[in-house]
Amino acid sequence: MMSSISSVFAAGSRGICIVAVALVCVTSLTACSTMAKDDEEITVNDEPADKLYNEGLYNLNNGDTKAALERFKTLDQQHPYTEWARKAHMMEVYANYRAGNYDESSIAAKRYLTLHPGSKDAAYAQFLLGMSYYNQIPDVTRDQQRTQQALQALDEVVRKYPDSEYADGAQKRVQIARDQLAGKEMEIGRFYLQQRNWIGAVNRFKTVVVQYQTTRHVEEALARLAEAYMSLGIVGEAQTAAAVLGHNFPQSDWYKDTYKLVQSKGVEPREDKGSWISKAFKGIVG
Repeated sequence: MMSSISSVFAAGSRGICIVAVALVCVTSLTACSTMAKDDEEITVNDEPADKLYNEGLYNLNNGDTKAALERFKTLDQQHPYTEWARKAHMMEVYANYRAGNYDESSIAAKRYLTLHPGSKDAAYAQFLLGMSYYNQIPDVTRDQQRTQQALQALDEVVRKYPDSEYADGAQKRVQIARDQLAGKEMEIGRFYLQQRNWIGAVNRFKTVVVQYQTTRHVEEALARLAEAYMSLGIVGEAQTAAAVLGHNFPQSDWYKDTYKLVQSKGVEPREDKGSWISKAFKGIVG
């Protein structure tokens, strides 16, 4: 009896071993089949880089920005670190910019400039970065962070790529951005004047005179400085502001009003060469 049980157990063990081996083989075959299938899928999904790029251009030219971006991103994923991928990166910047997706365009531009700082399209990427900010400049009553970002990015075009075809356009927009920032300072300075916060007003107008001297706001800034200094009783600085205003903008209506203001206090415009105002117009104050 014991012998029969032993025989059955032995036979059963051999059967279990056979089944286990069979399962290992089946599992292995299944894994191999899956790997083969996966390899096949990877091969099938690898599309030629030029095909992906041209499809992206086609979609972009037909106004389908979303489809174009999908093709460019697929190209980057399937053919990274290639010249085609670099071109796709640039097209991501341009496609987003053209569609008005300025935040996405600026992100793509920064990525492009990080990955391809010395490429032939770096100047264009920098220009589009600046323009993405520039097109979001708000009115002068709101926060001017975008204006500051536009100024910095566009000034970078002028400094780093002075011979590029984008330098002239960037320079013109730099001046507009500077004018906008000066306008913001003037708005705050006028508010301080209304509140009789003379020191606060002086600081704002000083910023315009020192940092934004080439903008259209500098005439008014000098006139307002004369007004604020007169209110503070600092007559010498008021006289200097009036004198500098008259010397640089003799036909200005702001000068005519300022001249009357200082005369009403019994003094004449007179420049103090040691004044920060005088030094600012000689490029001494930075």
